[in-house]
Amino acid sequence: MDSLKNAATQFILTPEYHDLLSIVKGFRNGLVYGAKIRFPHALVMTLIFRRTNFKDMSRFVLTATRQHARNLAFFATIYKTLLIVQRRMHGKERPLDSFLAGLVGGYMVFGENNNVNQQIVLYLFSRILVGIAKLPVKKNAISEPSQTFPIFASLVWATVMFLFQNERDVLQPSLQASMQYIYIDSNRWNTLKNFLWHNK
Repeated sequence: MDSLKNAATQFILTPEYHDLLSIVKGFRNGLVYGAKIRFPHALVMTLIFRRTNFKDMSRFVLTATRQHARNLAFFATIYKTLLIVQRRMHGKERPLDSFLAGLVGGYMVFGENNNVNQQIVLYLFSRILVGIAKLPVKKNAISEPSQTFPIFASLVWATVMFLFQNERDVLQPSLQASMQYIYIDSNRWNTLKNFLWHNK
């Protein structure tokens, strides 16, 4: 058994296999991370918001977890493969290589418009916007403004509340449902029970 373990260790540490094995490990890490992130999220959201039987709830949780994990694994595989191909073609990794690999991987893996992909892409989009806002400061193009977060937060909340009240259908259904629950359903009650405990 030790000899098999030693041979496997020697294989994974062999430099000429590093690129291929980094793709395999990227696939593995995408799979693990996707499952670790999605399973608890899907479980909690299902328990809170879905009113179906246990079998349907379990199926939903497992389907969402599988899709999230699979998508991150396949994206990592495509992305890392394309980076390696480009590096080998040009002799080095260039700044735009990651953009091109992300472009192809994003289209191939996350191009289907479904709930899991929307959540992942919107999560990334929000983080990108924050990063882009920080970039001019990092590049010393501007000095860091003070009190930016309160202004940012107030504009985000002002915009979402305006859209919810006036153009609700353009918001994601899950956001609409959350806001309906907090801001509209709180206007209705006819017993102590549905005032304090249940909305309906």
